[in-house]
Amino acid sequence: MIERKKMKLYGVRHLDKLPELNKLSEEDRFATKVVATVLPFRTNNYVVEELIDWDNVPNDPMFQLTFTQKGMLKKEHFNKMADAIRRDASSTEIKSIANEIRYELNPHPAGQMTANIPFDDDEMIPGVQHKYRETALIFPSAGQTCHAYCTFCFRWAQFVGLNDLKFATDESNRFQGYLKKHREITDVLFTGGDPMVMTLDKLKVYIEPLLQPEFDHIRNIRIGTKSIAYWPYKYVTDKDADGVLQLFEKVIKAGKHLAIMSHYNHWVELSTDVSKEAVRRIRNTGAEIRTQSPLIKHINNDSAIWEKMWKEQVKQGMIPYYMFIERNTGAKEYFEVPLGEAFQIFRDAYKKLSGLHRTVRGPSMSATPGKVAIEGVTTINGEKVYMLNFIQGRNADWVKRPFFAKYDKNATWLTDLKPAFGKDKFFYTDELETILEERRLKVEKIMNLAG
Repeated sequence: MIERKKMKLYGVRHLDKLPELNKLSEEDRFATKVVATVLPFRTNNYVVEELIDWDNVPNDPMFQLTFTQKGMLKKEHFNKMADAIRRDASSTEIKSIANEIRYELNPHPAGQMTANIPFDDDEMIPGVQHKYRETALIFPSAGQTCHAYCTFCFRWAQFVGLNDLKFATDESNRFQGYLKKHREITDVLFTGGDPMVMTLDKLKVYIEPLLQPEFDHIRNIRIGTKSIAYWPYKYVTDKDADGVLQLFEKVIKAGKHLAIMSHYNHWVELSTDVSKEAVRRIRNTGAEIRTQSPLIKHINNDSAIWEKMWKEQVKQGMIPYYMFIERNTGAKEYFEVPLGEAFQIFRDAYKKLSGLHRTVRGPSMSATPGKVAIEGVTTINGEKVYMLNFIQGRNADWVKRPFFAKYDKNATWLTDLKPAFGKDKFFYTDELETILEERRLKVEKIMNLAG
């Protein structure tokens, strides 16, 4: 019997009050506060009480995953904010310093603010991204937060209070109008933040209209969420739990495929009784749970962790989906893993799995041109190279066209790589530049008309 738990959220102002943090030195507690003043920090009582091993802090992976660390900021940024806090600077000055630092951290990588936003009659559709032909991402306005924030999160800019760094749509049905016009879209992915922070009534506002006949071209509804890992009570004992599961059943009965795209960064998140019960209840609705995570230093940069995590996911009936490369944004220098090392970690885990686990793809970079997977590291004609492939591309014709980059042991992202075999550019470079320039001019035109 799972007992009901009432959620308690902890933010920056609670850092001096959490008794568990007494395990840290005063210097480490101060460092956590400094970084949490710049980058988003939120956790909850489930994470604190049931996931973190407080006898292993600060090295515990769940602690690293949810509590900000000194190394997440460059030394000059850390010192500037630490000095302001020590001298009791005004809230206005502290906010100004924080914003100055944030804008230097590539808050929206891969063209999210310009290249992915769709248009309708020379008007941008807010809170929607349409990068790949078949898939539209929807950012519900009520889902722009999470039950706890991941320290590595590439969407950290959603949570720091800067409106020009946010994506969000409202309940105005504008995104529904866009979907009706674009019948090539078969998949809708609700993302955020975390859509599962929304109440049942809010979820219905977004999901139920897509079950009507005018949306018969929408075959697959996906929900990107960390909730099963960070607040599984959402599906077990919360007051809306049964209603949420009934909504999932309604989607299935309407003939749609419902995929819960669940973020799991470590096997510990799969280990609690309430988490297992949440998974069981969700799967009983007919929904599938597909799992994904970036490869993150200090948290899961060990093949044994991935092997154990993927095996446990399949045991519980989930489908391993993606291993991502940590994106080039925010505290990337603290969390990033070189591409060669990332591929080796993936391979070392993958080769110990049965065919049921090998649904997972990666390591994959969600970069400006598309999702690029590292397929291998090899030597061809005496040159050591990465073999790369598009899983998704801005132009679908790029998909599954192998290309090669010079091996660079320090490279951590696609933009660090150079073409192999004497070529001066990758095969997609010219077309990508044309696509991005056309998008830039379109955005500029619309902004001028609006201005």
